[in-house]
Amino acid sequence: MSRFDKRWFFIDNTGYRVNVLANILDEFGSALMLLWRSICHLPYLPRQFARFFDNAYHIGYTTLPIVGILSAFIGAVLALQAGYSIGKVPGAQNYLGSIVGLSMCRELGPVMTAFLLAGRVGSAITAELASMTVYQEIDALKTMNISPERLLVMPRLVAIAVMMPVLTIFSIVIGWYGGMIVVKYVSFIALDPQIYWRSLKDFVDTASLTDGLLKAEVFGIAVTLICCNVGLRTKGGPREIGFAVTKGVVISMIFVLLLDYFVTKILI
Repeated sequence: MSRFDKRWFFIDNTGYRVNVLANILDEFGSALMLLWRSICHLPYLPRQFARFFDNAYHIGYTTLPIVGILSAFIGAVLALQAGYSIGKVPGAQNYLGSIVGLSMCRELGPVMTAFLLAGRVGSAITAELASMTVYQEIDALKTMNISPERLLVMPRLVAIAVMMPVLTIFSIVIGWYGGMIVVKYVSFIALDPQIYWRSLKDFVDTASLTDGLLKAEVFGIAVTLICCNVGLRTKGGPREIGFAVTKGVVISMIFVLLLDYFVTKILI
């Protein structure tokens, strides 16, 4: 079996058997230790400001276009489906603003932004750190007494903590406008935008927006931490880099869905 396969299978006298639980606990514990070591290096952040700014630029600014495109179409499709479903109920379409507003705030905005972060940013982080690990650049940093957590992980975690609320707010607002365009120009809805915005304003309060931003913050830190951990734990040759990228993105998306349920349950 390849090195990648051995990490997921336990070999004993009876043959191969799956040892999924042990692998999950190992990955979870490793990620928590990485988070703790990165937090311990926070006092060094002023010295890493250039790296923090560079990561914030790539995580935030360069991700805005794809977040905007996705959010606009999510808001539009949500308004279209909701308008069609409740169209037979008299007066129900007046509440389309509240449906789109709350859905984007509490669920779709944070989750879809986290998915985009995992696919676009998380894959790049995993590939970079996995390459550095495979080609022994991480070992070289340790030999020079330079902590990889201080140099490579901590600036990324701080950058995502700063930029994730910005991306989420942008996603929510663009989704609202996408829904407004649909309810105004689709013939079987044809709702006045003023009614749409009034309904949205009546039902979307500060708590809804705060809950969405809190979920987004948790998702962003989790995705970055998982991808950094997977990249730094990569072993083998160049072939393992591709496996690491796939593993990092898939685990991040699954973990976002798990966190979404538990965080939502706590906030309700």
